[in-house]
Amino acid sequence: MLSFIQRLHCIKSLTFLGASIALLFGLIQTSLAQDAYPSRPIKFVVGFPAGGGTDAVLRAIAAKLTENLGVSVVVENKPGANGNIAGEMVAKAAPDGYTFLYNTSSMVLSPLLYPKLNYEYTRDLFPVALTANIPFVLAVHPAFPPNNIKEFVAYLKANPNKVNYATAGEGNVTHLATVLFLQSIGAQATHIPYKGEAPGLADLMGGQVQFMLGNSNSLIPQIKQKNLKGISSASLKRMAALPELPTLSETILPGVEYGAWSGVMAPAGTPRPIIAKMNAALNKTLQDPELREKIISTSAEVRGSSEQEYAAFLKAEADRWGKVIRGLGLTLDDKK
Repeated sequence: MLSFIQRLHCIKSLTFLGASIALLFGLIQTSLAQDAYPSRPIKFVVGFPAGGGTDAVLRAIAAKLTENLGVSVVVENKPGANGNIAGEMVAKAAPDGYTFLYNTSSMVLSPLLYPKLNYEYTRDLFPVALTANIPFVLAVHPAFPPNNIKEFVAYLKANPNKVNYATAGEGNVTHLATVLFLQSIGAQATHIPYKGEAPGLADLMGGQVQFMLGNSNSLIPQIKQKNLKGISSASLKRMAALPELPTLSETILPGVEYGAWSGVMAPAGTPRPIIAKMNAALNKTLQDPELREKIISTSAEVRGSSEQEYAAFLKAEADRWGKVIRGLGLTLDDKK
């Protein structure tokens, strides 16, 4: 007959065995679930309205992802607060691989601009892949005297703070890029912020402001129609949509580029095998010739990256724009 101590050891052994079996069963279930992923529709949340440049690129990607993954990939627009509403929504979503954030440069700008956020992207979100970039273009009103970048720089230096420039709003990446550009060339100009790029573009064409460093997909059509005069692109290579336009990099600022990039992030805690599957699917999708042509036709550039490369890119962008924002002493509230 077993002693009390022996029975106690048996109970402990059985308990340990039961826990081990439960753990193993759980791991098997998790593994099977990940192997079967995806098995239902996937949602991509974007923090900007339907119909804009970022939304158009995402919808093109989503359509091709649907083909590659075999499940529907749907887009949900959650505009407001510079993308923070969408960011918070995904940060608090279940980390099961069925909700992703399609983020823009606002992701790294918001923590630098807004005193209070309800999430931290470095803690609550995980980078999946860099997808695209919309390079900026420097354009001026047709009556503005300079015709090339060297004449433009010389004119600004000869007329400090007498030239007005439009941006899509205070703290917007178009504002920060213009500030950095002016610092780089040692010139001063007067900032006129607008509530979005469209009204600023309208005033640029109307002559109320003299120049804008803004999204190529907005400015290039107006340059082609002679409503604006193109001075330079801020891409590293000349843009296919306007190949005659020299870049800042090849003329006065080697290696410099400004743009509105976008990528994909997942809720923190999403299983790494699922992250890896989505990264592979995104990179495969971005290599599709039809998709690439569609993205390029919007004046955007196709990117693609590993998870690690996107993480490094996010950090570099936060460092880059952080210096500009701190230098301006700029803060915003959630109503802007």
